[in-house]
Amino acid sequence: MRLLYITKDPAVSRVAENAGVDWIFVDMEYRGKSDRQANRDTVISAHTLEDVLAMRQAITHSQLMVRINPWGEWSRQEVEDVVQAGADIIMLPFFTTATEVSAFISEVAGRAKTCLLLETMDAIAALDDILAVLGIDFVHIGLNDLHIERGTTFMFEFLADGGVDAIAFKLRAAGITFGFGGMARIGGLVPPAERILAEHFRLGSTGVILSRSFCHPSQATGGEAFDAMFKAEVAKVRAEESRLATASAAFFEQTRLQVINEVEQVVRQMKENQA
Repeated sequence: MRLLYITKDPAVSRVAENAGVDWIFVDMEYRGKSDRQANRDTVISAHTLEDVLAMRQAITHSQLMVRINPWGEWSRQEVEDVVQAGADIIMLPFFTTATEVSAFISEVAGRAKTCLLLETMDAIAALDDILAVLGIDFVHIGLNDLHIERGTTFMFEFLADGGVDAIAFKLRAAGITFGFGGMARIGGLVPPAERILAEHFRLGSTGVILSRSFCHPSQATGGEAFDAMFKAEVAKVRAEESRLATASAAFFEQTRLQVINEVEQVVRQMKENQA
């Protein structure tokens, strides 16, 4: 499983890299994001080109991914800037059409890998046309903005109601490597992360973003403690992956049903709390 971790702190990135994180994620997206995610428990990172340059110097074997802004008149310069700063992968968020995707891939022109953040219903409606565009290296299904646009109560409803399944089917058929959503620590939250990880295996997903609750410097008493904690949490993920690699189809079906039940449970609780 390809583990992604968002940070602009060079010291934190080295800890994540040493723990086994595959992609260090610098997030330069800010246009329209505050309006879309108003009154939500989300982070507007607003990382800068200087952060990309610093991260390029800090990491040695993890890949560096940079999320730019949604496609617009500013995008060609943004792509050029992050390519020159050393991005290995460039992520395009909040696109809606194959035309935008084609323009993005043409601008990158093979100088970095491309990753599409599939997070709008318009993009899902146009997915067949989008997947016909040559040069898409990765797709990540963004559950948070889809949850906001759909007006659902809980982010994982799109997983429980089969929405991710339908997209995953098309991505597998197109031969495109993909991931979805985020993941907390093994053993934490509802549904627990180990069941979310099992859903990744069932669907053929190979990438997940480690959430804020997975591992953050504020959770440790110092640098050495943070380093040890991060390594321990990643090791738990890798151990769970090894277990899932030999799991049966019946196990994955049972887990799918458990996730549906747990998501419904969370939704009921959230609605009661809001009443």
